[in-house]
Amino acid sequence: MATVRLVTDDEACDEVRAVFADIRATRGTDFINNFWRALAVDPKRLKSTWEEVKDVMVAPGELDPLTRELIYIAVSVANSCSYCVHSHTASARAKGMTEGQYGELLGIVGLAAKTNHIVTALQVPVDPEFDLARG
Repeated sequence: MATVRLVTDDEACDEVRAVFADIRATRGTDFINNFWRALAVDPKRLKSTWEEVKDVMVAPGELDPLTRELIYIAVSVANSCSYCVHSHTASARAKGMTEGQYGELLGIVGLAAKTNHIVTALQVPVDPEFDLARG
């Protein structure tokens, strides 16, 4: 259950309506998911978060859209954000992610979690060759 009310289109103030309209136009859909509806209780935060999402996830860059979604899934798993795992898995599938790619991603996430825990427990020092700050 949400800790805030989810703002409906009918309840939305003009600032929220404008952001919702931009989300719809950018994504090419009429659907506004619950994350945005929850954020809409704070129109300023809704707008700034949406602008950052567009900048990081939508604007042209070196990473293709599917790779961005795969990274988002991996970080969401690491942060235990069920909502984000579901949302970005759906988005990755819409961008062409195959079941094979998803399986490989989960294998990488699982391996990284395992080896991260092991190296943390062992307190392995960073190799000088990996430390870019040293030159």
